[in-house]
Amino acid sequence: MINYIFDTNSLSSIIKHYFPSGFPSFWDKFRSSVEISQIISVREVKRELGDRFSDDQISHLITGNKDFFESPTNGELAFITEIYRVPHFKQNMESKKILSGGPFADPFVIAKGKIALRTVVTEEVIKPNGAKIPNICDHFSIPCINFEGFLTQESWRF
Repeated sequence: MINYIFDTNSLSSIIKHYFPSGFPSFWDKFRSSVEISQIISVREVKRELGDRFSDDQISHLITGNKDFFESPTNGELAFITEIYRVPHFKQNMESKKILSGGPFADPFVIAKGKIALRTVVTEEVIKPNGAKIPNICDHFSIPCINFEGFLTQESWRF
């Protein structure tokens, strides 16, 4: 079984497009995967989602698993320092944080993927010379796919 760590933009897409009343079979599969911790996210993602969605919309994601948004481990915090040791990643990630002025989940998502051996699910795409999640995952050999790739990999069909 492959385990996944979801980024903010993929969870946002789920909240926006897979409304519970219209996609009950999706939510059955999603909840089952959350219950066995196959799908998780991180605390910083919850903070980012909190800027975009109501508590009710966010809580719908985690029905059955209050630990869905995990706190970082010491190993993950140490790995974040490894990410920031790459000057190109440090410069671009810090400027993104300064521009947004709020929570910044990217390094926590990446670190959880590396340390917990999870596939990162994000809607970001590799950009030449970029510091996007897929660029950093590629640099550190962390599997990274988008939500459509997740659906395909897990053979979820509706």
